[in-house]
Amino acid sequence: MFLGFGVDAWITIVTVLAMFTVLLFTKLRSDLVFLGAIAVLYVTGVLDAKEAFSGFSSTSVIVIGVLFVVVAGLTHTGVLQWIVRHLLGQPKSYKGAVVRLMLPVAALSSFLSNTTVVALFVNIVKMWSKKLGVSPSKLLIPLSYASGMGGVCTLIGTPPNLIISGLYADHTGTAMNVLATTIPGLFCLAVGVLGVIAMRRLLPDRKAPEAAFEDTSEYTVELLVPADNPNIGKRIAEAGLKDIRGGRLIEVIHFDEVLSPVPDDEPVMGGDRLVFAGQIDDILDLRKTHGFVNADHPVFTTGEVDRNRQLRTAYLPFNSSLIHKVLGQTTFEKDNNMTLVAVARQGRRLEQSPHEVKLHAGDTLLFECPPRMNVNTAQLASDLHFFDSEQVPNIGPRTLVSTAVMMAMVVLSALNVMPLLQCAFLAAIAMLLFRCCNPEQAMKAINWEILMVFAGSVVLGLAIQKTGIAERLAYGILDVCGTNPIIVMTAICFVATFITEFISNTAAGAVFFPIMYQAAVQLGYEPYPFLIALMISVSSSFATPIGSPTHMLVYAPGGYRFSDFMRVGLLMNIIILAANIFIVNVIYPLTPLP
Repeated sequence: MFLGFGVDAWITIVTVLAMFTVLLFTKLRSDLVFLGAIAVLYVTGVLDAKEAFSGFSSTSVIVIGVLFVVVAGLTHTGVLQWIVRHLLGQPKSYKGAVVRLMLPVAALSSFLSNTTVVALFVNIVKMWSKKLGVSPSKLLIPLSYASGMGGVCTLIGTPPNLIISGLYADHTGTAMNVLATTIPGLFCLAVGVLGVIAMRRLLPDRKAPEAAFEDTSEYTVELLVPADNPNIGKRIAEAGLKDIRGGRLIEVIHFDEVLSPVPDDEPVMGGDRLVFAGQIDDILDLRKTHGFVNADHPVFTTGEVDRNRQLRTAYLPFNSSLIHKVLGQTTFEKDNNMTLVAVARQGRRLEQSPHEVKLHAGDTLLFECPPRMNVNTAQLASDLHFFDSEQVPNIGPRTLVSTAVMMAMVVLSALNVMPLLQCAFLAAIAMLLFRCCNPEQAMKAINWEILMVFAGSVVLGLAIQKTGIAERLAYGILDVCGTNPIIVMTAICFVATFITEFISNTAAGAVFFPIMYQAAVQLGYEPYPFLIALMISVSSSFATPIGSPTHMLVYAPGGYRFSDFMRVGLLMNIIILAANIFIVNVIYPLTPLP
């Protein structure tokens, strides 16, 4: 024994700390990290085989997997798009805009994936903000906040709620009602909306990143001289390249030699890379008038000039494999039939050649792509998020069908007619039978990486409880905070809120469940209200862009900086924590254990 912990407990502590460190400082897939943690606990004998793989048979994990299919039916029948189209309207003030935005987003997030809802709303909000004359950065953080606050309003709205409620049912044999968190969640949402309105001056007023491409008159475009180009051998001035319509030649790259400024009498050679600055449409016309090709083109012949291309804007999410890479040194463009035209950072276009820019998270990239390019492939989706990639399906009779199916699932579960798992299975089957989505769409909708994380979270929570860590930490908190249950509840929720700024809220929920549960038991109180407060706390990550996937979705489109989230989010964390503790103790008074 060391510091009150046995060998198995220390193995678990080191494993959990190592897992958190890897999640924080590396780009390894989270499902692999959790799977590695499970393997360590199994191989070292902390858990037996049944315990190590118990997460994969957990009811809450299965519910989440089935709900992915239900969401696919809602998405592919246009339910979300219909709601967006009819609810935002034309408010006359910023206060009205915040209310009209946050309430529908929260309502949708109570039943659907927060990430799905925010991904749908990002482009809508950006267009809407232009109509209102408001900077998108004033509305995109509230959009992300609303999705998190709405998610806690039902047990199915966010994964930690399902995990915590599932673990509670395992420990007590009593299932939580699907609407157990509704009243506390709505109260915190109302406080959050008022908080955003009150703190509007703390929200940054920034240009959207793509505004750098819409408003500026200058781009840098790199074109290649094919080996059979008729201008080869001519001088730069003679070929009419020095001062072109709408731009100018700023650099010529002869193999490894860079010429800047470019002499008028410099000869044009096959394989030259010409870097122009100016109006993009005029510069790209040089491919037609002078027979140039895109700089990344694999074969140097004039006949391959592509005349049927379009411009698309994308940004780099935090988990992109392109971060810290120079695109010109990779085969990314060739592999995806795309050409990088320009790069903007924090709303400003970078002056250097785009193929020489070391990319950062949040950078906005302007690409030239085929008009019917599929930007939703798995690899592209992880590396880039295209602003215009959301497909809007046609709204028809199946829209009403999928809505009815979802409402029936929620009502049957809320009234305890049947368990949530059975309701979810029936809803998923109905979505397929009524063709709200097809089997292929349903399977693609299931996020196996998320399911692996959920299963791993269940196993970690089991290890923390089995080895006595939860009980020991609970006693430690009691020693520090005394025996006042509200102070203990507040202390654990405060730590959970801080931790969830840096790790998955699902992981935080699984780790803190046994600690909160044991603390309540040691105090002699029913754990139910303590766990309701924990559900809200682990989903209250407002202070860092890495605290939630939805923050990452709005980070680049809003042109935000890391400090923007901290300036607003730290205050929001404190406000929601206070609201959470207050309302939970009003709605669910503390009850001594029998």
